[in-house]
Amino acid sequence: MRAVGIILAGGNSAKMRELSNKRAIAAMPIGGSYRAIDFVLSNMSNSHVQKVAVLTQYNSRSLNEHLSSSKWWDFGRKQGGLYVFTPTITPENGFWYQGTADAIAQNLSFLKNSHEPYVVIAHGDCVYKMDYNKVLEYHIAKRADITVVTKVMPEDEDVSRFGTVKVDSDNRIIDMEEKPLVSKSNRVSAGIYIIRRRQLIELLETLQEEDRHDFVQDVLIRYKDVKHIYAYDMDSYWTNISTVEAYFNANKDFLKKSVHDYFFKEYPDIYSKIDDNPPAKYNPGARVSNSLISSGCIVNGTVEDSVIFKKVYIGNNCTIKNSIILNDVHIGDNTYIENCIVESRDTIKPNSTYIGENGEVKVVVVKGERYSIG
Repeated sequence: MRAVGIILAGGNSAKMRELSNKRAIAAMPIGGSYRAIDFVLSNMSNSHVQKVAVLTQYNSRSLNEHLSSSKWWDFGRKQGGLYVFTPTITPENGFWYQGTADAIAQNLSFLKNSHEPYVVIAHGDCVYKMDYNKVLEYHIAKRADITVVTKVMPEDEDVSRFGTVKVDSDNRIIDMEEKPLVSKSNRVSAGIYIIRRRQLIELLETLQEEDRHDFVQDVLIRYKDVKHIYAYDMDSYWTNISTVEAYFNANKDFLKKSVHDYFFKEYPDIYSKIDDNPPAKYNPGARVSNSLISSGCIVNGTVEDSVIFKKVYIGNNCTIKNSIILNDVHIGDNTYIENCIVESRDTIKPNSTYIGENGEVKVVVVKGERYSIG
């Protein structure tokens, strides 16, 4: 593909509550064995984008560890590769990334040293499949300055956490609002943009001179009447996981056969860093229905309508219903968990009960002792 890739993975969301205390949103576990950033990285690889930069910042340790080898997404080449850029203090700049545009601007040398004519910019906290080549073909056919991938959401869905878009009959964007209190459109930006590399460099240099930092506000919204900015509609599965409820629902979606098969049985594939765990073990008395059980798990109790991530131990007479159990959790005997997300590496004491009530998802964070000498 005639483009370089930039993945924006440095942001934080207070709406993720305790889940963002130990990791970046792009590093959140998804679908039992993946992380959110695996989906955009796989899309880049499957679209034959050979040179990709990941811009990390907030709570990036686990994300950087996940990206420590590029081979899992087939970026380990002589030409191109996977680059991870964190904020760097220099004699000219003493700031962390102050916004999405500033994050790219602080790594402008990456763009200037590249030779591909186009740039694909994508956020790392969305779950979807996409061939960016089709978006590029559309971009060229429309003679667009910038192309924004959009998704038409259901009429009854709250879109106030997204950027909303209005288009004319030719799909040119005529209005755009970022996180509106009252939405005028149910078409939202999917956080995926294509722009010519030289034009992006010029825009970023202008923003630096004017001390502006945000790509949406200071490029898309500001230039919508000056530049030819077009919307490319996607009609396949897409979701953003920047809230606890959205994250919970995204994982629950993988229990639907259509979604599960779309991501894991249909070409192209989704790739991730592999852990050498044994297969899940179901001991006598274990009962599992409509659930996703990952490698390294040991199940003794009952699991219903839940996603269990890697290396989870579920004790005797336990019941897990409609819940997400993250990696390396030890659940003691006779425990009942319903409508919850249990944080990774927690140790739940025996005879515990955790229930998310009134339709809300409860985030369980427990620092219990897993092993004791008695």
